[in-house]
Amino acid sequence: MHLEEMKKEIEQLVLEKGFYNKPDDIPKKLLFAFIELGEASDAWKKGTSQEKIAEELIDVIFYILDTSRLACPSINMDEAFTKKLQKNKNREYQYGEEHRKTRTTQKPSERD
Repeated sequence: MHLEEMKKEIEQLVLEKGFYNKPDDIPKKLLFAFIELGEASDAWKKGTSQEKIAEELIDVIFYILDTSRLACPSINMDEAFTKKLQKNKNREYQYGEEHRKTRTTQKPSERD
């Protein structure tokens, strides 16, 4: 199943179950995604089964795709994913990790 197909399935679920479904609800949906991500982290730290961790991560994906449905309805998420993946593939090795190299090579007295 592709992201766009998942969005349609999620929309149907949202409508059937009476979940939040207005653009004003976008901040709530993003907060819920963040909460689910925290639950996944907590489950991993506790050594919970991979199935439970995966379930929490799927909840994150549900909220993100549902948010995308309301926040950017004209964007095809399959195409956006492919574009972003290609952008990341074209980045240099360890892009964005420069802070780690700097902090590990500096003496503690030289750090912020």
